[in-house]
Amino acid sequence: MGHSVESLSSAGRICQGGVVAGASFLLCAVLLLVAAPASRAMVEPETTMLPGGVERTTYYVGEDGGPLTVTSGQNRIDYDPIFAYQRPSENGWITRIEPNLVRPDGSIPKSSEVMFHHGVWLNQDREDATDEAVGANFPERFYATGEEKTAMELPQGFGYRYETTDTWILNHMVHNLVPEPMQLYITYTIDFIPDGSPLAEGIEPVRPIWMDVENGTNYPVFDVRRGSGGRDGEFTYPADAGNPYGIGPKENEWVVDRDGVLVQTIGHVHTGGLSTELYLNRDGAAYAGPECRTQRRLTRKQRKNWSGERRRAFRKKQKRIRVCRSKRPSVKGDRVELFTSRAHYFGNRRPVSWDVAMVGTKPGWRVAVRAGDTLELQTTYETKIASWYESMGINVVYMADADVGGRNPYAKKVGYRGVLNHGHFAENNDHGGKPPTVGPDPGKLPDGLPGSEPLMIGGYSYEAGDFRIPGAAGRPPTVEKGDQLTFQLSSGDRSRQIWHSLTSGTSPCNRSTGISYPIPDGEYQFDSGQLGSGGAPTVNRTTWSTPRDLPVGTHTFFCRIHPLMRGAVRVVEPGS
Repeated sequence: MGHSVESLSSAGRICQGGVVAGASFLLCAVLLLVAAPASRAMVEPETTMLPGGVERTTYYVGEDGGPLTVTSGQNRIDYDPIFAYQRPSENGWITRIEPNLVRPDGSIPKSSEVMFHHGVWLNQDREDATDEAVGANFPERFYATGEEKTAMELPQGFGYRYETTDTWILNHMVHNLVPEPMQLYITYTIDFIPDGSPLAEGIEPVRPIWMDVENGTNYPVFDVRRGSGGRDGEFTYPADAGNPYGIGPKENEWVVDRDGVLVQTIGHVHTGGLSTELYLNRDGAAYAGPECRTQRRLTRKQRKNWSGERRRAFRKKQKRIRVCRSKRPSVKGDRVELFTSRAHYFGNRRPVSWDVAMVGTKPGWRVAVRAGDTLELQTTYETKIASWYESMGINVVYMADADVGGRNPYAKKVGYRGVLNHGHFAENNDHGGKPPTVGPDPGKLPDGLPGSEPLMIGGYSYEAGDFRIPGAAGRPPTVEKGDQLTFQLSSGDRSRQIWHSLTSGTSPCNRSTGISYPIPDGEYQFDSGQLGSGGAPTVNRTTWSTPRDLPVGTHTFFCRIHPLMRGAVRVVEPGS
């Protein structure tokens, strides 16, 4: 029996607000699972056969059998069930998953207009491995992707077990950066080996280990301020964040619950991110590999007196020492590096855009772990260019509970350079930051007219100081040094769940909008957070006031959620 669009929408509203835990998630699951798609035409999966009998199928996830209705300016967390027709129809093994966001006609929208902020695939019938470590209660988070559209690909011979009786839910955040509503599908393409296939014989099952520097929270984010990274201009979380976990469990760690082998991982960061770094800690462990002799150079006397044959023998010995040292793992105390997943920004651009792919492990990566070991994740962001708000650092690590030839990471290096997950995507070509400008230089405009506070934000515009608007309303409103101007989200935008921010950007902040512009690089840093109510990703307030310590001058800002919005305020001397 079908359910109405209204019933699905109600379930989605109740289930908003991040990866909810415990009883809240169970309620969410029940509400979603009782709602089956209604009358709209369903998009049939598309399957092709790969060599050897692997099935590659693209599934479409939407609402009520049709596409998702992405509302004007949407930036909220939703949950949707993944129904039987949106999954394989028989038991088997998943070896690869690739995500996307498409229009009903199959075309891919530009990332500067809409972004697949994140998607997390959850299996309600299995428990997440990290539940106990962080004091939460999650279903199994078996695959995740973000704006970089990372694909999961397991090494040959390994698979994630799929049963038709499994209950799947998709936690997603589709970010509409423009005022126009859209109809979109979330797609995921899987490589699948059914049980009846000869390829299914001998497949080793893997389970996902969710590693997150802010694991256990509904919206696992942290802020990175420009200049906070020290001499190297890099900020590593949690090491450079003081004591972010307090006296509670270290949310970036997981104690290995059984012997096994790690076979694949890749990281996820937001704009400004440089890498995620995965480590292993083992009580009492130390470097266990061969000692590499100290490398030295020939002296002038040796070069003069040694025969050619003796010099060649010496060079061979040097080469053996270099090879030995290159295979030596990086061990400090009982902590060893397992893998660094680096962010590759295309076009030799600085790390300021979504035109990025992550580096994952090579197919031969194998790390033997023991029960009682501790996996640890950290993430690094740049801090010379800009501030980076609502940053993340996540790895999904796939582990086989079997002896499949894992290496002892304390004896032999495992953290070699990996492989790029994908190439440049055409939808990321719109970087922005070019002519034509969206408005005049606000620093050259006259003072704005005094107005009553709070100053409203709504209709994709700042009521005062939005220099895209001609006339007096577009001029920067003034505030005396030491005082504040207060902005408020309009009731209309609140009711439609359209969130906004005021985030400082370098003046004049008036070039074209794209995935690399504007960025939070204001000389004097400020950020309101996502003004709104109803839980993550908002800050649960609808007003914000400019800092009292802003110096005299014109200060520009933009909306991080809808970067087409630009504004400015002007600080003046008292009595001027």
